[in-house]
Amino acid sequence: MAENHDEAGLKSAIFNRLPRGEIKKAWDGIIGMARKALTKREGLDPRFETRDHLQHLIRNCIYAKGGDVSARARTVELGTVYLHLSEKGRETFHDILAHDFDIDREVLAEKIKELEEAQNQKEAINAEINLKNALTPPRISLLTQFSSLPNGLKLLIDMRASLLPRVREDQRLCKLSLDIKELLGSWFDIGLLDLQEITWNSPAALLEKLIEYEAVHEIRSWNDLRSRLDSSRLCYAFFHNKMPSEPLIFVEVALVNKLSSNIQELLKKEDEKNEPEQANTAIFYSISNTQAGLAGISLGNFLIKTVVQELSSELGNLKHFATLSPVPGFKKWLGPKLADGDEEVLRPKEISTLKERFACDNAALQLAETLTNDWYGDRKTAEIVKSVLVRLCARYLLEERRGNRALDPVANFHLSNGARLERLNWLADLSDIGMNRSYGIMVNYYYELADIEKNHEEYVSKTHIVASRAVKSLLK
Repeated sequence: MAENHDEAGLKSAIFNRLPRGEIKKAWDGIIGMARKALTKREGLDPRFETRDHLQHLIRNCIYAKGGDVSARARTVELGTVYLHLSEKGRETFHDILAHDFDIDREVLAEKIKELEEAQNQKEAINAEINLKNALTPPRISLLTQFSSLPNGLKLLIDMRASLLPRVREDQRLCKLSLDIKELLGSWFDIGLLDLQEITWNSPAALLEKLIEYEAVHEIRSWNDLRSRLDSSRLCYAFFHNKMPSEPLIFVEVALVNKLSSNIQELLKKEDEKNEPEQANTAIFYSISNTQAGLAGISLGNFLIKTVVQELSSELGNLKHFATLSPVPGFKKWLGPKLADGDEEVLRPKEISTLKERFACDNAALQLAETLTNDWYGDRKTAEIVKSVLVRLCARYLLEERRGNRALDPVANFHLSNGARLERLNWLADLSDIGMNRSYGIMVNYYYELADIEKNHEEYVSKTHIVASRAVKSLLK
């Protein structure tokens, strides 16, 4: 920061004198300073990142006495410090929150004993209240204070995002992450979100974020983005009123006249002149979560259903709603089996056909080698490979599970939403990403409005995957 770091301790006193209306201005200024720090133009002296110093600031913020204004001022000060911390400093901050400001197990045991020894209803109720308080970590008050500040939700989201890669190494960090997730879940309830259409006329800063956050099909240029936002190509996003310039999740939609089977053709659409009022099908071809810190908080299922309702009410000509989706786990599942020479994944006829075609000893190893080349350029090879891969992909989607859920994350997402597994599309994505994750195969999930709830229950309650006859027949 431009000021001497030894003056940082004066901030609390300064903020104590600020009326409520000025807190936001002060916080916005702090955000600006923090951005400079994050770009390494400025930053904290390493001595301010020590464990003792950070622990003192956190303790002061949680336990210090005073009124609401002074409490918010201390929270702003601590938020300033956190935003200026280096990556190592933030890890130290997280470790302190996770270990030093968790529940006190001795106090917890005492409150449990009080409940067990309660002699009457009044004592039992008081003991229950005390036990509930003992189960609430002190850090919750700090996290709650952060969430109430302007830009505080974004701070918490980013804090959890930086925590997630470390949660497996430390159960305390995992618990801290869950504390933040629970708090964010209350803020990002579907009833508190606003659906907005993003158009080419939206602010440039927002359009830049679409390019940055697109996670399924890369937006390569401004012209590419513009083509995804013209009259027959739409984009919808959820926003929160405390983060008005940050889309939380967005979906891209193509209005067409048939079930799309190839993503490159859908994105080019050079010969398609349909206006929205002439289309009968809405294809959801890309859905991107933009905030890693909101992982595990359901937004996507509500987004698709909300957009379906929006489009249904605006365009009565739309009769069909479906996706053109990747199969991100297919190659990850099949590749190692083939590389190990596991012929059990193949059927006898497939094995004989592969051995006859390639004069090989092991059909699985040969298929693995073939799939490393430009195999789809050769018609005969592509025909043989197609019959094998399409069947195996159907098996992967319909039969491979993680617990009671489909192994493929995209399949699990859409099936949980109440969609039907409608069709597998051969060589639907010839991009490097498409070939590397699913050998180019993509899937249509169909949203039959009258059956969404029924399909959802079939999948969630009965673990049954609703699929079309055409997909089921691929297993025969």
